[in-house]
Amino acid sequence: MIEAIPLAILIGAGLVVISILSSFISFRVGAPLLLVFLGVGLAAGEDGIGGIEFENARAAYFVGTVALAIILFDSGIGTRVQIFRVAVAPAIVLATVGVLLTAVLVAVPVRVLLGFDWLQAFLLGAIVSSTDAAAVFFLLRVGGIQVRERVRATLEIESGSNDPMAIFLTLTLVELVASGATGLRDISWDFLAAFGAEMGLGLLIGLGAGYLIVLGLNRVRLEPVLFSIVVLGLALCVFAVTSLLGGSGFLAAYVVGVAMGNLPLRGVIALRRFHEGFTWLAQITMFLVLGLLATPSEFLAIGWQAVAIGLVLMLVARPIAVWACLLPFGFQRNETTFAAWIGLRGAVSILLAILPIIGGLEHGQMMFNAAFIIVLTSLLIQGWTIRPMAKWLGLVVPPHIGPVEKVELELPGDARHELLSYRVAPESPVAKGERIPRWARPSLVVRDGRSMRIHDAGRPQPGDYVYIFAVPRFIPLLDRLFANPAELTDKDLEYFGEFTVDPAHTIGEVARTYGFEVAAEDAEVPIGDFVRRRLGTPLGRGDRLPLPPIELIVREADDDGGPLSIGLSVEPGPASIPRLPLFQNYREIMAGVRAWLKRRSAARLNPSRSPRSSRRVRRRRPP
Repeated sequence: MIEAIPLAILIGAGLVVISILSSFISFRVGAPLLLVFLGVGLAAGEDGIGGIEFENARAAYFVGTVALAIILFDSGIGTRVQIFRVAVAPAIVLATVGVLLTAVLVAVPVRVLLGFDWLQAFLLGAIVSSTDAAAVFFLLRVGGIQVRERVRATLEIESGSNDPMAIFLTLTLVELVASGATGLRDISWDFLAAFGAEMGLGLLIGLGAGYLIVLGLNRVRLEPVLFSIVVLGLALCVFAVTSLLGGSGFLAAYVVGVAMGNLPLRGVIALRRFHEGFTWLAQITMFLVLGLLATPSEFLAIGWQAVAIGLVLMLVARPIAVWACLLPFGFQRNETTFAAWIGLRGAVSILLAILPIIGGLEHGQMMFNAAFIIVLTSLLIQGWTIRPMAKWLGLVVPPHIGPVEKVELELPGDARHELLSYRVAPESPVAKGERIPRWARPSLVVRDGRSMRIHDAGRPQPGDYVYIFAVPRFIPLLDRLFANPAELTDKDLEYFGEFTVDPAHTIGEVARTYGFEVAAEDAEVPIGDFVRRRLGTPLGRGDRLPLPPIELIVREADDDGGPLSIGLSVEPGPASIPRLPLFQNYREIMAGVRAWLKRRSAARLNPSRSPRSSRRVRRRRPP
């Protein structure tokens, strides 16, 4: 027994190292990195080259639960409270109603293809109903896919908050099936009250614990090495206590992370660095353990059925659920399409699929195998095509600024400033002579390995390292000064429009110039107010308002979401950015209904009247 311990350590550490080294393959061929981790686990399992037999479902569920709590806590720390202002309502609807709709729609092909009763079919639908936070956060943050702010914020919040709904549904349905229930009529609507109580308790405990932890840690002096460990331990304590009290521990873990990431916490920079590495370890461990638990030789029995269910999930269930949930919020068709396509399934679905096995359900192993195949299908198809899909739909926003090299350094005590180290880029404004503002305090310049006082160094030179004290809210302004300028290509100009319009001018002036109609009561409305009214506030960079034959595009938006700069694109080409016939929002639906009623009324009054010929619009500069 004792001799086996070094072997177990060797195998575990070796698999982690192999998974990390395999990431080079992922970045080269564009494969989803989490698929690589899962593949390493499968290769090391009993049907792979490793031949490791691991059948302890309870141990796998325990490891996955702890890892998921850590991942959700880290996701919360990295979520800025500002994005809640942009997208909290649609994200919460997706995380609750969207999960339920997806589970119901997936139950239909499960019932037909696998022959489960309706309750078990609904259970498998609930297992695969939530998107994977690790996969979505990796693609949007680490993967560098820059999409429109509102879409990005909605997907990040949804992926971090929809797991509690899927977990609640799965646990509830496992208990019902284990008790002998077989039909949907056996579901008591009391579960809605139980869900509200569980989510509410998780939310309240998470917020309260986050505030108390920040308050306490700011008054305690700990060694920097121990600080991050204490925070992680406290987060797991919040998860455990909430679960013991009957609340959603996963929601509490996410909310306590959001609270701690946005309250003034001493040592938060070092905390984020520690948790970034620890979260990667948790993700790798979870995928490896779940891969080891699977037996690929059993997949053949239900292979094509599970793949078909996965395709229905990707192409039917998720799109319908997303469209229904985002319908009231004015998302454009392409944005809704992207939100539907990025619904990757991952480790959470496999983790939940262990519950039927632990619960001793009749088809528990079949559900696990089906969920595993569905996750593989999602990662293979959706994970490989997220970036091309975002580009095809015209949602990739050109870079705000060019590349910038900087390091944030933690100051002792409760300093209100942060110390940053910038490397001066060759074509940056600072290198070209633009002075550093008075509100920033340069303290040191390192040039050719020599430390120099700021007054002795003179004007910063390309390659210099400049150390500056600055207030955190001004850091984005410094980034602009020390970065290479983002070059606007012809495609970027196409994205943001060829012209810039003054938001103070009226929409009526633009309508008269380009030959489209606006309602009489809107003619004197400033363009900025008109865009806010039609798109909703707050606005995000890249938001578009089609007014054929032109489009108005938000180029820059202030902190309150109001437009500072609006671009205009004349006759935007349908070949470059497709306008899909599906996923219309409620404004487009109502406009279509009004136009149809107007045409019918006109036809009744004057049947011989022919439609007006379309007029060609000349390219003219806007007012």
